[in-house]
Amino acid sequence: MLAAVLIATWSGPASERILTVFFISLTAVVGIGVYSGNSGILSFGHVAFMGIGAYASALLTLPSALKVATLRDLPEWLAMTELSLIPATLIAMAFTAVVALAVGAAIGKLEGSAATIATLGLLIIVHGIIIGWRDVTRGAQSFFGVPRVTDLVTAAAICVVALLLARLYRDSISGLRLRAGRENAIAAGAVGVSIRRERLISFVLAAAIMALAGAMIAHFLGAFSPKKFYFNDTFLLLAMLIIGGMSTVTGAVTGAIVITLVTEILRRLESGFSIGAFDVPPIFGTAQIGIGLIILLAMFRKVDGLAGSKEWEERVLPVSGLPADGAVLPSVRSEKVLAGEGLTMQFGGLTAVDDVSIRIAPGQIVGLIGPNGSGKTTLLNMLSGILTPTAGRIMHGGRDLTGLSSPSIANQGIARTFQNIRLFATLTVYQNVLVAALSTHGGRNAPARAYTALDRLGVTHHAAVDAGTLSYGDQRRVEIARALACQPQVLFLDEPAAGMNREETDALMEILRELSDDLGIGVLLVDHDLQLINRLSDHIIVLNEGRVIAQGTPGDIRKNKAVIEAYLGTGRETQGNKKEGN
Repeated sequence: MLAAVLIATWSGPASERILTVFFISLTAVVGIGVYSGNSGILSFGHVAFMGIGAYASALLTLPSALKVATLRDLPEWLAMTELSLIPATLIAMAFTAVVALAVGAAIGKLEGSAATIATLGLLIIVHGIIIGWRDVTRGAQSFFGVPRVTDLVTAAAICVVALLLARLYRDSISGLRLRAGRENAIAAGAVGVSIRRERLISFVLAAAIMALAGAMIAHFLGAFSPKKFYFNDTFLLLAMLIIGGMSTVTGAVTGAIVITLVTEILRRLESGFSIGAFDVPPIFGTAQIGIGLIILLAMFRKVDGLAGSKEWEERVLPVSGLPADGAVLPSVRSEKVLAGEGLTMQFGGLTAVDDVSIRIAPGQIVGLIGPNGSGKTTLLNMLSGILTPTAGRIMHGGRDLTGLSSPSIANQGIARTFQNIRLFATLTVYQNVLVAALSTHGGRNAPARAYTALDRLGVTHHAAVDAGTLSYGDQRRVEIARALACQPQVLFLDEPAAGMNREETDALMEILRELSDDLGIGVLLVDHDLQLINRLSDHIIVLNEGRVIAQGTPGDIRKNKAVIEAYLGTGRETQGNKKEGN
């Protein structure tokens, strides 16, 4: 960066101007990336915060005489205020952050495309307010007279600050949690991550960085209008982010360099050019067309952007981050019993679970079986806070957990795995487990808990590997290790042996029995492997069409005629009795 500044200064005013704009644009791209890259939600609205920062800082630095002459309806205190760039920028950033806090609290309730559309609405609304608030912003007219104090060195220094902020946030605990939520929000919530809170933090931080970029561009141009912070710049900045790679700071830098170079080349060709004897006429919008084609090419060939999903040093120097040694997981045995009483779950006219009661004592393994569609996973979703029961209540000890969110349930000592594996695919195995430890029990002894959970499940040698690249069986073990890192009192396992061979299943059974016996963890086990259920379970509950049709010891269940008819099928009683002796 220092070399670029020296070269541009030596090359002349044109190069210096291009590089100054590049540094300001990169600051803005990094700002959008703090939110969009870490949350996975594309934001069209953060350019609006850039506009707020530009106007706020400009109003604070504009000469008082000019404000009195041209903005006669300004409050007296604002008309008489005349600050230098740095304090004006800091105040503009703080003001923008407050606005973002209010807006982000509302947008944070939305998911996916709905949140993206809401940010587009934010851009349009702020643009309308700037145009309509003529007494303060001069409306659609040019806002002129702003001191032009942003030079190349200032823009470069500010860009470095933005890059450091973005990178520190990405590697922070909050950034790790948000990236986990980006990969799988349901799984992140199940290990204690409050997705809304983490999104709000990144939304506000991104807005503050955008305000910083806005202040820089305002004091570089000296005069600007509302259209500067509308669709054209939004398209350009998002193109940089998408082409380089949304999920990394390296991607933001890469995209900014590529688009800046392409834009400068195409703008020179826009007025027409000659190829030998052939004259190409002027083509309006050449730069936009070229950028659009690059975006399409990148989406087809490099979905994660040119820089991919890893920072540059993560590729060169991959490290697991494992502590030197682990710690023994303490016993969590207590007198608290988890009980679901009369649980019912209705989806419109369909009753998926109908008046089911269940009890899991400390150190007890309860098997839950039933045909496909019998309501097993729905029951687990209610007990873990993913679904709120239509009727009934959930008690843990003397506390009513009914209606609590999934992160709150996790912090009450209840963890789970999923029928379909829900790992954070682009995070390493260690990061998958660490985020669970950091998000529960106040993050106490998180690295040691993460290491010990990995060691218990025998996957420490995969610690530095991206979780999504593991074999199916190893992914299952990592998911169980992640749940174990929450240091739960009750553990829900939804088909944990799916995809494992008999040898792997036998090893898993031994681990689960040790967790129950040694640590006092109560386990609710759902699986179609009846040998696993029969050998591990102290008590078995059988569901069919959302209702309990039988419960008791494994021996009682194998002899129950209703179970044989509904689950095993008639004629298989003999086979079930053979398994009893296994």
